[in-house]
Amino acid sequence: MVLDPGAVAAGGLGASAAPRLPHRHGPPLCPCPSPPPPPPPPPGPATRFPRGTRRLSETGAGMRRNESAAGRGGMRAAASLPHIARGRGEEGGGRRSPCLLVALRPRNVEAERERFFRASFAYDPQFEYAEPVPAAVLDKYGAASDRFVVQAIRIIRAVLEKYGTYESFEVATGGRLLSKCQIWSVIRKYMQKEGCVGEVVVQLTDDLLSQAVMMVEDSRPTLAINLAGARQHWLEGMLRHEIGTHYIRGVNNTRQPWHSSEGRKQYSLKPANPTEEGLASLHSVLFRKQPFLWRAALLYYTIERASRLSFSALFQDLEQYVQDAGVRWEYCVRAKRGQTDTSQPGCFSKDQVYLDGILRILRHRQTIDFPLLAALGKVSYEDVNRLKKFGVLEKARIPHFMQDLERYMKQLDHIVTTNGLNEEELEQLLPD
Repeated sequence: MVLDPGAVAAGGLGASAAPRLPHRHGPPLCPCPSPPPPPPPPPGPATRFPRGTRRLSETGAGMRRNESAAGRGGMRAAASLPHIARGRGEEGGGRRSPCLLVALRPRNVEAERERFFRASFAYDPQFEYAEPVPAAVLDKYGAASDRFVVQAIRIIRAVLEKYGTYESFEVATGGRLLSKCQIWSVIRKYMQKEGCVGEVVVQLTDDLLSQAVMMVEDSRPTLAINLAGARQHWLEGMLRHEIGTHYIRGVNNTRQPWHSSEGRKQYSLKPANPTEEGLASLHSVLFRKQPFLWRAALLYYTIERASRLSFSALFQDLEQYVQDAGVRWEYCVRAKRGQTDTSQPGCFSKDQVYLDGILRILRHRQTIDFPLLAALGKVSYEDVNRLKKFGVLEKARIPHFMQDLERYMKQLDHIVTTNGLNEEELEQLLPD
């Protein structure tokens, strides 16, 4: 791990990203000395990146990127994480435009937000995009599913029944916001547990609406963390999501014979998702006392409703679950991204993958070999058993929290119970 507090002072993600931004959280509560210059990347497939490649993922309800960086096309979306740079023809869940993230984020989002709020929410934003949204992307994510909407609503209501509001839930279960020094301490300890110190650059920023972003910056795997979302009891869950799941499975994947698109075809692999994001989402809440699947459930519900409603009607519908107008706006933008005229029904359904993957993994948790699922790389749980004899398992990395498998399985059972699920229901929803 390379700690990069200079990124906070820049208010962005390194010297090549956004201009300087004002601090929203003040100076550190304790002195944090600047770390030494980053060491050269350790040898191995996990760190062989062509210079300048940037790929990212989001953990959270949305994200904001400075338009000067976006206009340079400096960020590139990818389908699987941790976005280890791939050679030509390598598997990534489908070839994507280098500017996909830019294309899906309306360039006039702030102006339309202001107009929407001035109109007392009685206006449907007219979004503009830096470049045309790829038709293949809109076709792939243009249809929402209602398969798990009953379960999504039940999870949301369970949180509200216990805590009254999401804001109360956040404070009660997330704990206090951490100072920068406290964040560095948690990150350092976590990286030591996973044995990846020196491999991942970590930056703190207030320029994100998501909790975290995993990308490649200046040829190094880089994790940017939102200061506003780094809570006492939730930060390690975010690290389990990004590092313990996406990064480790990505590193293991580079060693497998199916690391390329040709290899995946040769072994007839199913897509990595929804397993990839479902597993990471479970790891986010794995050791919480109250492991509610709020975010995955609300994203699923919001997208299903967006497919039937205009932006303003969707915003009004979400008020029954989320009182904060700013939070509702972000969920609506995320569900409606790709649309120009949001007065029409329509959605971008990609974020339904979280709850979908979660429920599938919980349904089959008694038969999944979870350490093997991590060791084999970016594979579906459905392919694990048949791939075992072909996999390169020597020196495979296994997340530290899977070492005590009995405890791990008990926590999965706890997630099922907390969210009002049961075995019979899961079997009916997802029959063999």
